[in-house]
Amino acid sequence: MAGLDAYAPYSYRDDPAVPGFPDDLQLIVFDGVCVLCNDFARFVAKRDSDKRFRFAEAQSALGGALFRHYGLDDVNYETNLLIQDGRAYGRMEAFVQIVSQLGGAWPCVRAILLLPRPLRNWLYERIARNRYALFGRYETCPAQRDAGITQRLIG
Repeated sequence: MAGLDAYAPYSYRDDPAVPGFPDDLQLIVFDGVCVLCNDFARFVAKRDSDKRFRFAEAQSALGGALFRHYGLDDVNYETNLLIQDGRAYGRMEAFVQIVSQLGGAWPCVRAILLLPRPLRNWLYERIARNRYALFGRYETCPAQRDAGITQRLIG
């Protein structure tokens, strides 16, 4: 996934394969059948009192198109994807960007960025590759039934 920062801001707007979507707010694209990923999306939605984020399942037309646009695996979804001000973030960078905006003590998570990027990515990838075995998998995305996310779910 090296190279998300190589894409120009809002490059997805010029990609005819990416369905149009409102990008005035940040977008979190997450694996809709991953228990850990759903729990993370619900965690964010519950603490996002300023409604900074919208959500999309990676399995949706929009989510899949964004993964393909950025050259990411659109079958295994081994990262959450954050679209913020037209820029894409993945892996630990996405996690830190998201959580640091939640208020309270959560901005302290930015300290993770002090770790070298290869180490951060290695840690993230270990969890991502084993997330179904460690946390489980849903048959369908439960976020579609979660009132905290449903109104902000697009794609």
